[in-house]
Amino acid sequence: MLEIKVLGSGCPNCVKLEAMVKEVITEKNIEANIEKVTDINKFADYGVMLSPALVINEKVIVQGKLPTKWTLENWFRELQ
Repeated sequence: MLEIKVLGSGCPNCVKLEAMVKEVITEKNIEANIEKVTDINKFADYGVMLSPALVINEKVIVQGKLPTKWTLENWFRELQ
């Protein structure tokens, strides 16, 4: 099971990333726990300086930009 965290303060791209993650997880029947982290102080725990950021299994995958849905699918498949 994937442990997914979406780090973001609530900006439009943060909301989009969270929605895309949920959409891909549902469409591909991937088992995952999804957590939304909005506390900026927690971002530093991951070394994240830009949001939105995506953390999968405690590893920062992307920060400061919005990946495509296709890219998300590939990351989830690779890390499953």
